[in-house]
Amino acid sequence: MKPAVLLYDTTLRDGAQRQGISFSLNDKLRISQLLADFGIDVIEGGWPGSNPKDAEYFRQVRELSLPHTRVAAFGSTRRVDRAASTDPQLLALLDAQTPVVTLVGKSSPLHVEYILRTTREDNLKVINDSVKLMKDEGREVVLDAEHFFDGFVEDSDYALACLQAASEAGADWLVLCDTNGGSLPAQIGAVVTAVRAKLTTPIGVHCHNDSELAVANSLAAVQAGARQVQGTINGIGERCGNANLVSILANLALKTDYRCQAASQLAKLTGLSRAVADIANLAPDAFAPFVGVNAFAHKGGLHVAAIEKLQASYEHIDPLLVGNGRQVIVSELAGRGNVRLRARELGLDVQGEELGIAEQIKLAEARGLQLETADGSFELIVRRHQAGYQPPFAVRDLHVHTAQREGISEPSLATAKVAVAAKEELTAAEATGPVAAIDAALRKALKPFYPELEGVRLTDYKVRILDPEAATGATTRVWIEAAYGEQRWCTVGCSDNIIAASAEALCDSLELFVLRLQSPCFAAQPLTDIPTDIATETATETDYDVNKGNHHGRSERTCENLA
Repeated sequence: MKPAVLLYDTTLRDGAQRQGISFSLNDKLRISQLLADFGIDVIEGGWPGSNPKDAEYFRQVRELSLPHTRVAAFGSTRRVDRAASTDPQLLALLDAQTPVVTLVGKSSPLHVEYILRTTREDNLKVINDSVKLMKDEGREVVLDAEHFFDGFVEDSDYALACLQAASEAGADWLVLCDTNGGSLPAQIGAVVTAVRAKLTTPIGVHCHNDSELAVANSLAAVQAGARQVQGTINGIGERCGNANLVSILANLALKTDYRCQAASQLAKLTGLSRAVADIANLAPDAFAPFVGVNAFAHKGGLHVAAIEKLQASYEHIDPLLVGNGRQVIVSELAGRGNVRLRARELGLDVQGEELGIAEQIKLAEARGLQLETADGSFELIVRRHQAGYQPPFAVRDLHVHTAQREGISEPSLATAKVAVAAKEELTAAEATGPVAAIDAALRKALKPFYPELEGVRLTDYKVRILDPEAATGATTRVWIEAAYGEQRWCTVGCSDNIIAASAEALCDSLELFVLRLQSPCFAAQPLTDIPTDIATETATETDYDVNKGNHHGRSERTCENLA
């Protein structure tokens, strides 16, 4: 069995340097607890000498339960013109009372001479003095040798001398930093090997992702003998980000014999990634390796046909190992396997109908629909191919009128003639907008036959213009998401008339619900179980009785995005 690799997380310090991220004190404490529960070895909490929030973090983090995780305070080596014992930054690091202190020190002659504006000899004293002070105070000391790989190219003897100065002062870890993110894996491996040949102090690595190689570089360093890997959850950080600890852990745990404390929690990896993204107010990357929702999504027909026979044929690991799941996507590229597996997930048997359904999908997408993001439309196509399918209703006529007089928009009026079995209903309804009016008119006609429609709510409405160069004649794609209790489904419509596209998506949404309603396995939920906290459900409309020619006051709720 290979040695253990220590995971050092710097999400709260280096990750917070990503543009657009600003962790509150509570955010930092929540993430700390998540990381500790997951088994991360060291959490770098911030720079206590840089701002009051980080100083307060180090006071409050002591109250958390972190039995298997150590907290590190980060800061720089002493200033050239100060003694270590009087340097304000070093004193702030001691005041943080963390078991681990990480000191960033220059190891590139270029930075020593042009950024610090000091001599090489004085920089060695700065490193040695700073580390010695922390060791005298009983701290575990990590030296982050900034710009080490660039410095090694400039002058390898001097870069090594910087590490030697820290080692002689008692540093516990010498972390080699690819600060500009410009190194290649082969270079990283060679430099780590060279350092290990000269020094016995344990080596770590800290890589940035400017060349999109931070994970590869970190793994190369481990293979060359590094035993600490620094990075952030989801790879967040300044510029192009840091090494992604999510991918590093998954690779180490599943593809090597190296041991990591957090490997025992690997099945929670996807949850950790998404929780940190949520706290950072970032949308999770759907295409992130291992943990993205599309990491194990299969769209091509040949691929799906293969995984139906052998899952490992197109999956490098079982997605459940990292807490993720498999997706089978249906689109114009779908084959019979896509249809069969996706339908099976819906509890539907399509044996013998796969080819016809696949052709129907291709025709639908050819005219502008996009079914991979409209699960309800796919399910409706499948149900329409079921033996004995009968349309639960037919829309014979649909008309909507909207007007603006003297700059004031009037309510839209929709009329609908709907046939259910042998009976026709002619209804009308007014609403703030045309689509909401259509929805109200259709429901009014259908509710006498399907009263459960009272519990269906429209929760989202999205529009995309497919050919903007056509200006007002452009083709429009409309998605409508609906909900009933905990069920959610999305349908799509497409037309060069936005009202027609909306009506198509809306009618399909209602038909799918009714077909589900007629399924033997459908359990109708009482109206009291339907969530009422959907913020967008605030628009009000008034029904209009076509036959009697008057308004009456029953109000409905619908999605105001449809107005």
